[in-house]
Amino acid sequence: MAILIDKSTSLIVQGITGDAGLRHALACREYGTKVVGGVAPGKGGTSREGLPVFETALEARNATGANASIIFVPPAAAADSILEALDAGIELVVCVTEGIPVQDMISVKRVLSDYPKSRLVGPNCPGIISPGLAKVGIMEASIHMPGNIGVLSRSGTLMYEAVSQLKTMGFGESTCVGIGGDPVLGTSFVDVLALFEADPETDAVLLIGEIGGEEEEAAAAFLKSRMTKPMAAYIAGRSAPMGKRMGHAGAIAGSTTGSALGKMEALRIAGAVVAEDPASIGQAVRTALSRKRGYEV
Repeated sequence: MAILIDKSTSLIVQGITGDAGLRHALACREYGTKVVGGVAPGKGGTSREGLPVFETALEARNATGANASIIFVPPAAAADSILEALDAGIELVVCVTEGIPVQDMISVKRVLSDYPKSRLVGPNCPGIISPGLAKVGIMEASIHMPGNIGVLSRSGTLMYEAVSQLKTMGFGESTCVGIGGDPVLGTSFVDVLALFEADPETDAVLLIGEIGGEEEEAAAAFLKSRMTKPMAAYIAGRSAPMGKRMGHAGAIAGSTTGSALGKMEALRIAGAVVAEDPASIGQAVRTALSRKRGYEV
């Protein structure tokens, strides 16, 4: 079993006529995802590599029955594309686009509750993969294999490193979710943790966080109060100077919140096995799994 995407996922690509949009649409299709078309205003009625192109997300949904969309639209128009997908009733919207103005995403965030049947993942994220079932994202599929570890991360690069370590150790993933590295996101760590907690085929969870914001502290509180499954974690940015952004737009540690050490301590207190460095992520997962009753590693 997987969360968010599986063999039933029917995907459209907003921005399919751009280089990145088409390339990743084809990669998702090659992996086995049911890609049914794309959206590009002004180019409706054409096709790309056998995929029909529609004027709007609503037109695409009505014609194909799509229940998911991945967005490769330039930053200035990406928020409008998100809203277009939500208005069309798309259940899962994954926004890969980096550099969307914060004010635009605040406007999107304000109306997300008006679409209770839809979920936004991202922006500035690598997407989602349920190994062996479907991919809605830009990750290299060959490093992933089916398994029982749920992975969620703010960093795409660190997610790839982590799953590579897991594969070397013989562990696969139920689903990997990149929530994105921007300050304003559609889906939080807690949202994904709740899904993994309810998934009977996810035996343990790996959380990869970084400095800035309070996502990891909220995840620690959720772990302590509501999770029954073991968790491993890694927090990037221990050497980052206070107040300096490191990589992601949301990765800024302030004087009182958002530090790597503070997040690590919160997760440890909540019961997570916290890796001290990137090379120890796989071992942290092994240790967390060993705490699961009746589970041998």
